[in-house]
Amino acid sequence: MKITNVSFFTAHLKLKEPYTIAYETISSAPNIFLKLETNNDITGFGCAAPDLAVTGETYQSVQKVIEEIIKPTLIGVDPLRFTYQLNKLKPHLLNQSSAMAMVDMALYDILGKYARLPIYKILGGFRDRIKTSITIGILSTEETLIKAKEFTSKGFKILKIKGGCNVDEDIERMIKIRETIGPNIDLRFDANQGYTVVESIKFVHETRSAKIEMIEQPTPKGEPNLLGRVTRKVHIPVMADESLLNLGDAFRLARRDLVDTVNIKLMKVGGLNEALQINAVAKAANLEAMVGCMDESALAISAGLHFALGRQNVEYADLDGHLDLLDDPAEGAVILKEGTLYPTEKPGLGFNLDF
Repeated sequence: MKITNVSFFTAHLKLKEPYTIAYETISSAPNIFLKLETNNDITGFGCAAPDLAVTGETYQSVQKVIEEIIKPTLIGVDPLRFTYQLNKLKPHLLNQSSAMAMVDMALYDILGKYARLPIYKILGGFRDRIKTSITIGILSTEETLIKAKEFTSKGFKILKIKGGCNVDEDIERMIKIRETIGPNIDLRFDANQGYTVVESIKFVHETRSAKIEMIEQPTPKGEPNLLGRVTRKVHIPVMADESLLNLGDAFRLARRDLVDTVNIKLMKVGGLNEALQINAVAKAANLEAMVGCMDESALAISAGLHFALGRQNVEYADLDGHLDLLDDPAEGAVILKEGTLYPTEKPGLGFNLDF
């Protein structure tokens, strides 16, 4: 089998409702869709969701590497030798992780379609569904409570609350949320690097009554030692997100016991192939793993879902990045029922784009 054509298009997807995190407000999300055609009439699809603050990319930079690097590298090659092809690309895309993830997805999609199996079964098929959290951005306490009631009424069992701008307001919001939604909904909190060590510890101690499941990336990403200081002082799991960009980061965090769990985002680490290696390091170090996402099309969410379903150690999912996108070209690539995500059970990533 050979790749005969490489094409792409960019969709500037608006959000139904803009949301705020500790360092920015997001109202739209460019997603780049890749199509790899072969001489076997099998076509693979991938998606990049570049984010300047997280991956260091723009949609223009992804378009540029497709034309200048990805196309000339992949035309004429065997896509089933996907590890070899990805290793050829990696030195040229070291600072283009979502572009790498896009190619990785498309190659895995071809593999699944060739094998006539969903990717999660090729990866081991540990489970066939997983609950996902749904995110509430930084809002007033009153607005947060409205959102919390709305999402739980739709069947979501896990709420992820964004904060990090004002620790006292965050404490108040989390306590009020727990009082409002009752004891049977899991609460997670993401400070997006907004706290000091002292603020992080204060937040955890003063929200004890809210029974928060975990706190994600409370301190700045460039100082992993700060995460370790928080981890040693609090009673709930501390998760690394922005501090985990690659396999080396995973090893350093694990070796020094700086966190309890890691957030593996395909866009951030470069795709399924890299995610599997990072998860292996986490498992060896007895760290739990969560698959997370950016503001991604359902096609990219599907890849994250297949990763979570395939591996036992990926116990948590935060795969809601597609739910607020308008006019997603891959709507239907995953199935959501009352807060639980299911694959389509079709081969590969389970969805074909029309372009």
